Amino acid sequence: MILYWRQMHAAIRKYRKDLLMTNRTINIGLLGFGMAGRVFHAPIVSAVDGLKLSKIKATRSESIALARVLYPDAAVVTDTSSVLEDPEIDMVIVATANDTHFELAKAALQAGKHVVVEKPFTVTSSEASELIELAKSQGRLLTVYQNRRWDSDFRTVKKLLENKLLGRLVEYEAHFDRFRPIPASSTWKEEDLPGTGILYDLGAHLIDQALVLFGTPQQVYADLRTQRSGGKITDSFDLTLYYASGLKAILKAGMLVRQPGPRFMLSGDKGSFVKHGLDVQEAALKAGFAPSGADWGLEPEEIWGKLDTELNGQQLIGKIKSEPGDYRGFYENVRDAVLGIAELEVKPEQALNTIRIIELAMQSSQEGKAMAFD
Repeated sequence: MILYWRQMHAAIRKYRKDLLMTNRTINIGLLGFGMAGRVFHAPIVSAVDGLKLSKIKATRSESIALARVLYPDAAVVTDTSSVLEDPEIDMVIVATANDTHFELAKAALQAGKHVVVEKPFTVTSSEASELIELAKSQGRLLTVYQNRRWDSDFRTVKKLLENKLLGRLVEYEAHFDRFRPIPASSTWKEEDLPGTGILYDLGAHLIDQALVLFGTPQQVYADLRTQRSGGKITDSFDLTLYYASGLKAILKAGMLVRQPGPRFMLSGDKGSFVKHGLDVQEAALKAGFAPSGADWGLEPEEIWGKLDTELNGQQLIGKIKSEPGDYRGFYENVRDAVLGIAELEVKPEQALNTIRIIELAMQSSQEGKAMAFD
């Protein structure tokens, strides 16, 4: 009987979803057509049913030309007001420089739009709190593009922990390794501006993933460095989150790692899991491919993770097939949340906690001590 009602409930939800999707298209305005807008937002939005990329705001001549070629059905404009003041636009994506996120997201919410903000959410936690309160007062959805929750390797780690295949977890380590010894020229990302540096960039992903898995920590300790000659930003960090359970979550990223180590290393009282290689979606998107087909987001076997654990008194050693990754999952959830048929997965309060940990990490590195999460 319980199974019957669950099946009935699922069928009703699907019918309601199908009905709403039939009658409603969510029109989207994209602010920014740099790498974030061009690679991580526009192709994903365009691949999700019920979403329409209606307007793209770009300012550089090459970006304008490319946007017109790739998305001929979208209007390409050069001013933000053309997006915010358009009554046909339901949702705005803020994919601009980090120090502009707060003001643009605020303006979009005040204009009555739902808002997706590229990570990092904001530069400060006080800005994040202000946006959250504004979204509530406006009755609008506000979220942050934490697409790495839909990476194949992270989804695999999450499933492995849910199934308790390592026993009691004692240590979790996650890396984003890069080798870019010469700072890029002519980009705001390499300038000493509010919100720049690897901690706000890749760190925002690693912190979010840890918070999804383990919640907020008791303490934060960090070592932040500028390692490249001529560098102006933090380009290396070693961040540790300490939990009441005794778990230690180590998050690391750097720009001078020519031979990358494991992407994930997990240790528990029953076994360990080690995973090399990166989710394949970013490389595919940068190469100009869009999500489609049954093979999208599937990792090759050579980068599947290795599990060494104990189950029912027997040692098990072998590869674990990676879960498929799919960034469409983020925007499918946003669509359904706007339509009122799903709970928002990336909640702005979670993104606020990520920014708070970044602030504590900077303070910890400056003072040389662990900081309490408050």
